[in-house]
Amino acid sequence: MRRPPANSLHYQAAEMLRQQIFAGELAPGSFVDEAALCERLAVSRTPLREALKVLVAEGLLRHEPRRGCFVAEITERDLQEIFPVIALLEGRAAYEATEHAGPADIDALQVLHQRLQDHAEAGRITEYYEANYAIHEAFITLADNRWLAQVIGDLRKILRLARHQTLQVPGRLQQSLSEHRQVFAALQKGDAAAAEQAMRNHLLAQRDALRELARNHPSRITP
Repeated sequence: MRRPPANSLHYQAAEMLRQQIFAGELAPGSFVDEAALCERLAVSRTPLREALKVLVAEGLLRHEPRRGCFVAEITERDLQEIFPVIALLEGRAAYEATEHAGPADIDALQVLHQRLQDHAEAGRITEYYEANYAIHEAFITLADNRWLAQVIGDLRKILRLARHQTLQVPGRLQQSLSEHRQVFAALQKGDAAAAEQAMRNHLLAQRDALRELARNHPSRITP
């Protein structure tokens, strides 16, 4: 999807709304009050409505005729359909990243993984998630495949509606850290096939954690 200029008002409004959705400030299923948002974001109705169209196209909002926009709720079906696809795509990104990684890239990833470990040991879930996200982004950047990056980026926006919650599942934080170590160890060895498989396993394990969360705990996931 072609993006609007970064300096446009509706692009800026879309980015602010996107971050509020990811942070949970706009709750899944909640009505988007245009008047309140115009005041909060200091924009007029026209750029706001253009921003809403962008987020509807991304799947973060849903539009109901004569009712307006609502924050999207990720469903069990969404997860069942998206995770196998993104596991394949991010697995391929890990494969290509391993083929392209040089010593400086490995050193930079080592720093990110140490940060990940520090947050895991301290039980800092929000900070862990941010480091985790940065590592996935680093692999995608290293892969240097714009088609992979574009499709993965679109799917990751949808998964961010629920993915953070996987870390609330007992034991998931340490399991996630172990999975990341396996991916990184394969990259360090230059074993692209092993990195690909480890990344796929990591994504599918996240799917399993979300399934458990939906079954045993209140969450953003709807039937």
